Amino acid sequence: MAGRRERCNRCGVQLLVPPEAETIQCAVCQGITRVRPNEPWVQAQDSIYNAANRFKSFVNTMMAASVNSYPASNAPPVYGYYPQPPRPTPTLMPPNAYGRKRALLCGVSYYGHSNKIKGSVNDVKCMRYFLVEKLGFPNDSILILTEDETDPLRIPTKSNILMALRWLVQGVQSGDSLVFHFSGHGSRVHDQNMDEIDGYDETLCPVDYHSEGMIIDDVVNATIVRPIPHGAKLHAIIDACYSGTILDLPFVCRMNREGYYIWEDQSWMSGVYKGTSGGLALSFSACDDHQTSSDTTAFAGNASTGALTYSFINAVQNEPGLTYGRLLNSMRNAIREAKSGIRLRGPIASLVNKVLGTDLSQEPQLSSSEKFDVYSKQFLL
Repeated sequence: MAGRRERCNRCGVQLLVPPEAETIQCAVCQGITRVRPNEPWVQAQDSIYNAANRFKSFVNTMMAASVNSYPASNAPPVYGYYPQPPRPTPTLMPPNAYGRKRALLCGVSYYGHSNKIKGSVNDVKCMRYFLVEKLGFPNDSILILTEDETDPLRIPTKSNILMALRWLVQGVQSGDSLVFHFSGHGSRVHDQNMDEIDGYDETLCPVDYHSEGMIIDDVVNATIVRPIPHGAKLHAIIDACYSGTILDLPFVCRMNREGYYIWEDQSWMSGVYKGTSGGLALSFSACDDHQTSSDTTAFAGNASTGALTYSFINAVQNEPGLTYGRLLNSMRNAIREAKSGIRLRGPIASLVNKVLGTDLSQEPQLSSSEKFDVYSKQFLL
C-alpha cells in the first residue's frame, strides 16, 4: 500500500508517511507528529483534499473560517491565524532556527477614514494560508500586521511597519527565503535626491500616514533589499497603487501583451546602487508607477480581495513549476478578464469611478535586482 501525506505539527510541511507508521519525525524541524489512523475515511478525506485545488474554493473556505479563535499557549498546534504570545519588550524577535522561510504580511484597512479598503485583511489571510499550507512556511516565521490585531506592535503604523521590515531581514543568511506582502494604499511624492526616472518616489501608506507620513521607496530599498546576502532571496508582493518600483530595484521587466520583454535599467540616471549584497530581490507589484490598483469581488464572490494578491496566489497554485514570465502573464490575463468586477482603490481612483463610471488600467509589474530570462527561470519561494 502506498504511503499517505500528513502535515508536520511543528512547522507545517507535508510529510510522506509509511502505511503502518504511528509517528514520524520531520526532516525540516525534527518535530514528532502523531499520525492519523490509516482508515478508509482518512484515505477518502486525503483524496478529497488533494482534489480541492480550485482557488475559488480555497478563498471561500478562508473567508468562512473563524480567524479569531486563537489557541492558548498550552493548546496543541493548529493551522490558524494567531499572534505570537505577548512580548515583554517592544521588540520583534527572529523566528526559530529551523525557520529558513520568513514572511511579513501587512494589510492596512484605514478604518474610520473615507478611503477605507475592504479587501486588505482578506488578502493577508489568504496569503498566510497559502504560505503555510501550500508552501511550507512555519507558522511562527510569519509576522502579520493589520488593524484587527490586538497586540499594539502589530498595528500597521509607520513605526511598526519599519520595525517589522527590519525583523524580516534580521540575521538573514544564504539559503533563506523571505517574503514581504503589503496590501493597502500606495502613493508617490516628488523625488528629492534625483534617483527616479519619472521624478517621483513611490510610497507605502501606513495607517497613520496622515500624521506620521508615508514610507518612501528609498527607505524600503535600504531596509530590506540592500542586506540580502549571496544565496538568499527576497520576494515582495505589493498590492497598492503606484507600486511599480516600490522596492527601487535596478531593473524593471517591460513586457507587452504578446509576452515580449526587455529589462529597463532604472539606475542609469543617478548611478546610485540599489541592489542587494549579493542575493536576489524581486518584486511583483499591482501596477506601474503611474497606475492605480484595485479591490475586486470578481474572483471570490462577495469577498473583496486585491486583484494582484488573488491573481498571484491563483496562478502559483494552479500551475506548479511555472516561470516568472508565465506568472506575470497569468496575473495580467486574470485581471484583464475580471475588469468588469473591479472597484478601484484609493481616493483619486474612487472619484474617477464615481464621476465617470469607468476604470483605470492596471498591469502587474515585475522588478528585480538582476536581469534573467523570465521564461526559463522557475518561480520558487
